Amino acid sequence: MKEARLYDRLDSDKVKCRLCHHGCKIDEGKTGICAVRLNKGGTLYTLVYDKVVSTNIDPIEKKPLYHVAPGSRSFSIATVGCNFQCSFCQNYSISQMPRDQGRIVGESYSPGLIAEMAARNKCRSIAYTYTEPTIYYELALDTMVEARKLGLINVFVTNGYMTRDMLDDCRGLLDAANVDLKAFNDKFYTRYCKARLEGVLDSLRYMKELGIWVEVTTLLIPTLNDDMNEVHDLAQFIKNDLGADTPWHVSRFYPQYKETALPATDAQFLRQVRQVGLDEGLYYVYTGNIPWDPGEKTHCPGCSYLLIDRVGYTVKDNRVKEGHCPKCQYEVEGLEL
Repeated sequence: MKEARLYDRLDSDKVKCRLCHHGCKIDEGKTGICAVRLNKGGTLYTLVYDKVVSTNIDPIEKKPLYHVAPGSRSFSIATVGCNFQCSFCQNYSISQMPRDQGRIVGESYSPGLIAEMAARNKCRSIAYTYTEPTIYYELALDTMVEARKLGLINVFVTNGYMTRDMLDDCRGLLDAANVDLKAFNDKFYTRYCKARLEGVLDSLRYMKELGIWVEVTTLLIPTLNDDMNEVHDLAQFIKNDLGADTPWHVSRFYPQYKETALPATDAQFLRQVRQVGLDEGLYYVYTGNIPWDPGEKTHCPGCSYLLIDRVGYTVKDNRVKEGHCPKCQYEVEGLEL
């Protein structure tokens, strides 16, 4: 076990965790909502610092991050655990393992070894992904430090429920994040994720303030978060609070975990939602989980020229020249385009 960061000691050996917006007050001998942070004798410990459950080499487009070093490879890691309890989670077997099964598994990888493996495999970035990187923050932080020494990009794929304290603590190390904005409805978050919407919105605003490159993903689930008025409100939030240049990925739901009775999202509906985002003034709106869809491609906001041609997770052609559209010289937003 390793002592956790970002917590306060309280009376009677209790502690208050300041890592995410749950703000758990944890009795001695108990864990927080994430089930991977343990109060032992008035000291908070992370149980997953040396318990890496997954290492993979992925296209950066799989995160999905379409405006971060397109076509590059990302070394992806995860531990078990999550601070959400989403009933539709696609990685529930590892994200919910500590809570559902009372188990914590994984292999020991040092932060230095993770960074070295990423560089050795010619990855441009390290992605903290699959489960929620906030709950394995200590491992992620130390790995980000090692990654920075090797000139690698650090990216989070996250539910966005971390505190401003956490974002301040890793300032200058976290380069980009894809944040799941799962709905624009607090009742949805309360019922299906056991969390609150405002914490995610606050993190998104603060990431932009800190200069972290942000892309947003929304999984559209039939009957749960697909009301068109809500879709308009969500698109307006992205434009007004995060900026019109913030990419929005609208993604297709497939039955998972506890939501197997629902149908998959209709592909044509996703295309309609994409058009809503564009009509609201967003520059980059992408469809996800529909391979070979035209909504995967990046077009210039200035002249509509096809800049990045994608098929699935593969970049067939990247025509961006030194960060600009070759036709109209529009400066395309993102990192290492």
